[in-house]
Amino acid sequence: MAPVNSLTYYLSEHPSIVAFRWSHAQTWGSTWSFLFSSIALYLASALALHAAASLLSRRRRPVPLGPLPAVHSLSMALLSATIFAGILLSAGAEIRDTRWLWQRSRSRTTPFEWLLCFPLGTRPSGRVFFWSYIYYLSRFLHALRTFITIFRYRRLSFFKLFNHSILIFMSFLWLEFSQSFQVVAILLTTLVYSVVYGYRFWTAIGLPAACFPFVVSCQLALLSCNLVCHVGVLLLHCIKGGCNGIGAWLFNSVLNGAILFLFLNFYVRMHLRKKKSSSSSARGGDDHHPLLKSKIF
Repeated sequence: MAPVNSLTYYLSEHPSIVAFRWSHAQTWGSTWSFLFSSIALYLASALALHAAASLLSRRRRPVPLGPLPAVHSLSMALLSATIFAGILLSAGAEIRDTRWLWQRSRSRTTPFEWLLCFPLGTRPSGRVFFWSYIYYLSRFLHALRTFITIFRYRRLSFFKLFNHSILIFMSFLWLEFSQSFQVVAILLTTLVYSVVYGYRFWTAIGLPAACFPFVVSCQLALLSCNLVCHVGVLLLHCIKGGCNGIGAWLFNSVLNGAILFLFLNFYVRMHLRKKKSSSSSARGGDDHHPLLKSKIF
């Protein structure tokens, strides 16, 4: 039991985790100027690199990156798994420590309701928000995949730029406004990302890939779960008289809706191309269309 207790301590009971507080003066990357400048730098760098790669080499030959894609995938998988374990243990500790306070409030809150709907007046401090902050920082590591894609495939899609930028922006809003729903969102996202990037590391080192679009299927499952949870937050907000950070949640919902629309558009086009490729394969064509290899995470 000693390793389990040690792991629990370092993931949910360490003083730096318990005493965490989101502060513009003390927390790195917590200002609005940092947020907008970092997103602008990401967009400008990606566009400039894509333009330079297109000008220097008209042939779309992949640039050899060695083990870098595999290292990035492994890093994302391990980091996502750590955040998942940390926020799961931290949420359990917060429920254990504050359950008595919920019972004294006018509208009694259950642990399930707390996961979706923070009580009004919740401040961005403590265990859960520490891991929310780590998740926010991990979005910058996640965005580096855009540059790997540019070097390997010489492609840069609007969806990828939009998705990475919005994920950084939304994770900042979670902390800035102590937004409800973020615990469930981080649990779902890091669980899926640990599986997806573990799979990418698996294929990057030469092991066999799945016989179906594994990454796309995971993204579809994640977006579907998020949609169901958003409906739950809205119902709790109406029933319980308010959830903390509901304004940021509404904005978050609009952005999630835009991502869902773009993804469904991609998903439908992928299936149409796959169907067309299958029919051409029956006539001796190639059934390995590049769109089926597109990466949207």
